[in-house]
Amino acid sequence: MSFGELACTYAALILHDDGIPVTAEKIATLVKTANVTVDSYWPSLFAKLCEKRNIDDLVTNVGSGGGGAVAVAAPTGGAGGAPAAAAAPAAVEKKV
Repeated sequence: MSFGELACTYAALILHDDGIPVTAEKIATLVKTANVTVDSYWPSLFAKLCEKRNIDDLVTNVGSGGGGAVAVAAPTGGAGGAPAAAAAPAAVEKKV
């Protein structure tokens, strides 16, 4: 995470916590007041994110990982009868 991205993250959280609508101008003002220099696109990106996503949900689900299980495609008929388990790596046991 870049320094500008982190500064805009904190600015958006401060605005949200105070009940102030999160806009690019307000993020830029907070960042400038803190004497932090960021690229001009960061405040607008964070403002757009805050418009589309619920910040409370982002904060409460920060450690959830989001992805979950990975789907594996079943082998097709052209595999020549090779077992599906051959493609998966073997589990390595760690001895203590």
